[in-house]
Amino acid sequence: MIFTGINIWAVLVATAAGFATGGIWYGVLGKPWMKAHGFTAPMKNASPLPYIVAVLADFVMAVFLSGLMWHLNAFTLRGGLISGAHAWFGFVITTLAVNNAFGMRSPKLILIDGGHWLAVLLVMGAIIGVWGL
Repeated sequence: MIFTGINIWAVLVATAAGFATGGIWYGVLGKPWMKAHGFTAPMKNASPLPYIVAVLADFVMAVFLSGLMWHLNAFTLRGGLISGAHAWFGFVITTLAVNNAFGMRSPKLILIDGGHWLAVLLVMGAIIGVWGL
């Protein structure tokens, strides 16, 4: 199914892959992330809301990355990776840097969270780029 230049199946697979990338990323870096935030113990009985927000955010990100790639005619592996990297550098890491600087947060958070979003955008870009229209 394709609408407005967006392959919904590629977007859905990219969404799932982006969410899985986050699970792997924070599965490995969860403890340093918690330490950088100043959390002392794992959250028990945590709300499912952050996971719901994460899936929805990954979906929106995949839709807009696909739309960007459609406008750039960048439906190749290389085009997907470059588009994902540019979106990350232009919008994501800059936003994280500003928010963390004003929030007086540890620079480690920029590295951990920024690395996560770079990995997500590269994975999404690769999937959307290879799948194309």
